[in-house]
Amino acid sequence: PPMALRDEYTLLTDEELAARFRAGERDVSFTMLVERYQKRIYLSARRMAGGNHDEADDIAQETFVKMYEALDGFRGEAKLYTWLYRIMMNAVIHRTRKKKTRNAVNLDDVGDSLVSSELSPDSRMEKTETTRLIEEAIEQLPPKQREVFLLRFYDELPYEEIAEAVGTSVGGLKANYFHAVKKIGEYVKAKSTVDLSALVSAG
Repeated sequence: PPMALRDEYTLLTDEELAARFRAGERDVSFTMLVERYQKRIYLSARRMAGGNHDEADDIAQETFVKMYEALDGFRGEAKLYTWLYRIMMNAVIHRTRKKKTRNAVNLDDVGDSLVSSELSPDSRMEKTETTRLIEEAIEQLPPKQREVFLLRFYDELPYEEIAEAVGTSVGGLKANYFHAVKKIGEYVKAKSTVDLSALVSAG
């Protein structure tokens, strides 16, 4: 779009851009929204895809195609980014189901967070075992707890926005997260040959 028009559109809120899109100024409104959120959506998708660039790129593209198709129906009940994040999550879940793959998550990171920092640097083998057990534990969580655990672990959004994105209360979200961490901790402790003295506090 011409520079003057771009400048004018840069100052608009998400809701105003969505309104302009509905009013027929589709291309410029859509372009501005994509530019505004492309990086955040890509980074979130990349975390959900275990750091895989191509996979994250596909998810981000799919998210914005769906946004273009659905923007006419956006009435501002949620923040636009929360609404967009929900579309991205649905794309991730859909792809995971389609491929029947495990939930893509960087388990070394989870291992680092869940396992006591006292693990000595040379306990690589033990860490690998712990990582495998954590992966097993995450897979056995009920879908809602698993989703909340992954979202909260990556901490891309505050509790309030995650609650909005997954359609639950903040209290329910915290409870789900707490139960997920507890179950993962118990599973790893029960199955592990490694002594795990400390697990993250659920919060």
